[in-house]
Amino acid sequence: MRSKDRFRGCLCGGAVGDALGYPVEFLEDGEIFRRFGESGITDYVLTPEGVAEVSDDTQMTLFTASALLTASTVRRVTGEKTKTYRQYLIDAYRDWYRTQEKNDGEPGTGGSWLCSIPELNNSRSPGTTCVSVLSGERFGSVRAPLNDRKGCGGLMRVAPIGLFFGSGEGQLPKIDLLAAEAAAITHGHELGYLPAAVLAHIVHLGVYGEAELDEAIEDAMETVGDLFPNAVHWKEFQDLIDRAMELADEEMDDLDAIRELGQGFTADETLAIAVYCALKYENDFERAIVAAVNHSGDSDSTASVTGNILGAFLGVRAIPTKFLRPLEMLDIIAEIADDLHDGCHPDPATGRISDEWAEKYLVE
Repeated sequence: MRSKDRFRGCLCGGAVGDALGYPVEFLEDGEIFRRFGESGITDYVLTPEGVAEVSDDTQMTLFTASALLTASTVRRVTGEKTKTYRQYLIDAYRDWYRTQEKNDGEPGTGGSWLCSIPELNNSRSPGTTCVSVLSGERFGSVRAPLNDRKGCGGLMRVAPIGLFFGSGEGQLPKIDLLAAEAAAITHGHELGYLPAAVLAHIVHLGVYGEAELDEAIEDAMETVGDLFPNAVHWKEFQDLIDRAMELADEEMDDLDAIRELGQGFTADETLAIAVYCALKYENDFERAIVAAVNHSGDSDSTASVTGNILGAFLGVRAIPTKFLRPLEMLDIIAEIADDLHDGCHPDPATGRISDEWAEKYLVE
């Protein structure tokens, strides 16, 4: 049920998977096992300072959270509601783009307070589609796609949408649609934004619901399928997720199973691999993310999404301390998770919010 433990679990879990997979991102599986031994990579590759660095996956996830919190704060404090959540997300993602362009590891300036975090002002293998779109002036939507890109760059950043909105009648379709729109800003192919809707739905049920993981996945697929009845590629996506769920119940080597699902370069493959790993090891966070990184392809994204899902269901206490202690920006990630949990609540008597909250999220 809803708790800071699960909110932190989702965001920290995603960052842990990201940091574990980042050093082997894009490597062939044979090369991973050659470098790290027969078990593959099972622990962080640390910097000389002892830090487990995250990639653009975690960076953009934090900017997604900041956009949502900024939107809710401005709406509550000023009453201004003409600006849509999509517009706030675009602003936040453009702030992220500027940190990548700056790339000097020094505090920056921008609409989001995250621009002042030195660690975020580092370019960490940002996706070419995200960079290309966010450097321009035109952005996509579900109804008006900007391109036909279906990489996982739209998927890997949307977990906070599943955390942000509370439970209640009619909330899940709202969450699913916004997650699809968030991904479609940069990725216009159905297989680039439909998996984002499914991921946000699963995360939401993990932190707010009482469903088992397999039930949450099935509910997400059914709901999103109903929301997009004319999706040309829905059956292809459905078949892949169904196969991932089947494989999780089979006695097959993880690498062979993941090879059947793909490499994670496209959003549908990334989610399918995450579904497989999370279901196969649904009570063992470490085994799940280790399986999710040891394959050819986009290892950090598949493990990041796996971590988002299992973290939402198991909570941060299920993540081994050895993965949390050296994690880059752990304090910032936990702070944003707590902010998503707590939300913006002006003083009933004065209508004011704390100075600390205003400095972070009351952005003009």
